[in-house]
Amino acid sequence: MGGGIGSRFWPFSRKSLPKQFLDFFGTGRSLLQQTYDRFSKVIPAENILVVTNDLYADLVKEQLPELRPEQVLLEPTRRNTAPCIAWASYHIRALNPDANIVVAPSDHLILKETEFLTAVERGLDFVSHSGKLLTLGIKPNRPETGYGYIQIDEPAGDNFYKVKTFTEKPELELAKVFMESGEFYWNSGLFMWNVNSILKAMEELLPELTAKLLPGESVYGTPQEKAFIDENFPVCPNVSIDFGIMEKADNVYVSLGDFGWSDLGTWNSLYELAPKDDAGNATLKCQSLLYNSKDNIVVLPPDKLAVIDGLDGYLIAESDNVLLICKKEEEHAIRKYVNDAQLKLGEDYI
Repeated sequence: MGGGIGSRFWPFSRKSLPKQFLDFFGTGRSLLQQTYDRFSKVIPAENILVVTNDLYADLVKEQLPELRPEQVLLEPTRRNTAPCIAWASYHIRALNPDANIVVAPSDHLILKETEFLTAVERGLDFVSHSGKLLTLGIKPNRPETGYGYIQIDEPAGDNFYKVKTFTEKPELELAKVFMESGEFYWNSGLFMWNVNSILKAMEELLPELTAKLLPGESVYGTPQEKAFIDENFPVCPNVSIDFGIMEKADNVYVSLGDFGWSDLGTWNSLYELAPKDDAGNATLKCQSLLYNSKDNIVVLPPDKLAVIDGLDGYLIAESDNVLLICKKEEEHAIRKYVNDAQLKLGEDYI
């Protein structure tokens, strides 16, 4: 899945160049390219699909020239993860009526790749014969309020557990309770299932969604598919796969792991991963001189020098025509900053 705009990473992530197309760590590969590289080690390249927005067709083609045009599904508008996954699933079933699928966001970071890919292969085997819906759960190392949580129930095999509850981004005190209990894991947003299992769940739990896409199933895999999607996709309900399916289905399981995972959803998640000086300051891309300052993250263009004195716990980020300075703990307000900039100043800063 590669169609989001990554507004929480503004101003680096822009509508014209979202975070999945950016190289945050100077590796020479964007997050999208790293995701492709990772999965191509266990999945044939011809079986990898990218679902993205029409706006990003050229970016995907530029960054992943290995893909054939039919491997890139272009959404005419953004309608959240459930419509995205439904369309891809109907498309895949037309190609292979018994396919097993792994669904992965394009902007995740995985540091322990070997362990992760082993978990993916085991997970695909688990869902291939069980009719179950599987997600990957990550052992929390801090009481994070930016992630959803999964509470595990009884075991269902080697490192597989039935899911008891899902909880969306909790308040800090509740996140502390979750972490201390040992029963809760971060919801990674990585899913595995057989194509028939997920479509059965969608047709039962999200009939208002599948009613928009199912009548044209015969067009999937044909030249008429895009025209059908352009007409029907924009009127699909805007609903996430977590809320629409995973929180309601009774056949949801989780596989637990520690893969050095981060969804890179926020500046704070990037700060946690970035190298830091003795005062806890992280500087990415640019040069910096910091005095009487601690626990800051500084991200400017590569030709810039930041000279900072007396800041504690700040985000300082500049990209193109926007400079953002705010407390790291206030980064939840970035979406408000983006909306205000758009309303008051126009699209040039978005």
